[in-house]
Amino acid sequence: MAGRSYVLQEQIGHLLRRAHQRATQIFLETFEQAGLTPTQWAALAMLAEEGAASQNALGRMTAMDPATIQGVIRRLEERGLITREPDPDDKRRTKLRLSEQGQELVREVTALGMRVTERTLEPLDAGDRRKFLEMLAKLS
Repeated sequence: MAGRSYVLQEQIGHLLRRAHQRATQIFLETFEQAGLTPTQWAALAMLAEEGAASQNALGRMTAMDPATIQGVIRRLEERGLITREPDPDDKRRTKLRLSEQGQELVREVTALGMRVTERTLEPLDAGDRRKFLEMLAKLS
């Protein structure tokens, strides 16, 4: 490594941050009408997939820290997109679930989520897309 200089544009953190900025911008443009942030969409999509989850479990499944998931849940509740119900297995805990309005919104915007992925990966051919997603999964 002697004599090799540090080139920021070649570093993984820089490249991932730039790719994340691209994906986030595409998301915001695509989801503008739905009025959802990437973290709100992640929570809704995961609840649609799982059916119900505790706040802690939802935070883990969506890779959000407790403070972030708490704010996301509060805003989704305020919009009437999710509800809380007692956990039948643990009376100290509640489960989060999509409301009817939340279910309808997820049905309406799921195609937008897929469009974000397509637009973000647009510069790559089909084989590179598959490999890239496989490699990212290994890193996460």
